[in-house]
Amino acid sequence: MNKFEGVDYFNVDSLLIEDEIMIRNTVREFVSKEVIPNIEKHFRNGTFPAYLIPVMAEMGLLGSIFPQKYDCADLNYISYGLINQELERGDSGLRSFVSVQSSLVMFPIFKFGSEEQKDKWLPQLAQGKKIGCFGLTEPDYGSNPAGMVTKAIKTNGGYILDGAKMWITNGSIADIAVVWAKLDGVVRGFLVEKEFKGFTAPEMKGKHSLRASVTSELILDNVFVPEENLLPKTEGLKNALMCLDQARYSIAWGVVGSMMACYDIALQYAKSRVQFSKPIAGYQLIQEKLVFMITEITKAQLLNLQLGKMRDNGTAKHFHISLAKRNNCEKALEIARMAREILGANGITDEYPIMRHSANLESVKTYEGTHEMHTLIVGENITGISAFE
Repeated sequence: MNKFEGVDYFNVDSLLIEDEIMIRNTVREFVSKEVIPNIEKHFRNGTFPAYLIPVMAEMGLLGSIFPQKYDCADLNYISYGLINQELERGDSGLRSFVSVQSSLVMFPIFKFGSEEQKDKWLPQLAQGKKIGCFGLTEPDYGSNPAGMVTKAIKTNGGYILDGAKMWITNGSIADIAVVWAKLDGVVRGFLVEKEFKGFTAPEMKGKHSLRASVTSELILDNVFVPEENLLPKTEGLKNALMCLDQARYSIAWGVVGSMMACYDIALQYAKSRVQFSKPIAGYQLIQEKLVFMITEITKAQLLNLQLGKMRDNGTAKHFHISLAKRNNCEKALEIARMAREILGANGITDEYPIMRHSANLESVKTYEGTHEMHTLIVGENITGISAFE
């Protein structure tokens, strides 16, 4: 296959500034050289390419939106989006790692932590010297996190945490977990360190999706968490949901990378695969699929760009992010399936990345809020009526 040059039918690059293009191209080259040649092996074996963590840290990809005083790159949200886009062209698992580290671990520490917590943890997380995870979802409470049963009880010098979390990216390799628990009925955030007695993070096996990613349970069995590990500015579930907004933003951008990968492969294949004396790209039914793909990619790119601008100027609301996450994940999965159809039987082999992206997108469409939950978030905003219950 030819070198990946990007997919930009409407010259969206003309709307980016020079620094944003440079950052995007740097990550694009990294993915092409360091990720794509090896990622199928990791997906097949169910292993995460942890050796890439220090490389990504050196590139400034971890916590890239936070201030330089914490060893972060202090980039804008459009640049952060482009980073996630290019990483997911490689694999959703790699983008998930960066998204969790940045949006679900560093963000709550930066937003709700004390100065001491920020000074201690953010530089180490940015340098990849420490890995983090985010514990909100529970075995019986996914779409309804308010029902969580994990509890914190005040004790001398700190808190005792009891409960379990499920479907936690990075859990088994994490040095620190941002765990959400109810303290006197109010959801608070706690920094649980891996060596705390009673805290374990067994890895979940048997996945057909996100196989190049670490997914874990978090088990908290009478875990003592010292007072200084409470995130002092947390004061309810809304704080956890603010973190999810960060992650959903990165997903909305990320899945465009998978769209691009599937479209690019499908287009190249259709132009070279000859049936009935001409390339299949010359048949109307194939062209219809390719036109659908390029249309949805273009719409998603423009949607993300405007969302990024709104995020940078402070006007983006949670329902704007939900709309982008909902739309882009659905269309990315449709594009992956169409690309598989164009490649026929070849589309199911790991010579091509399409089935891997398709399998990953089944999870990406579900996590950080299912398609249905984002539908209801946008629906409540446009009607003024909640349909959650």
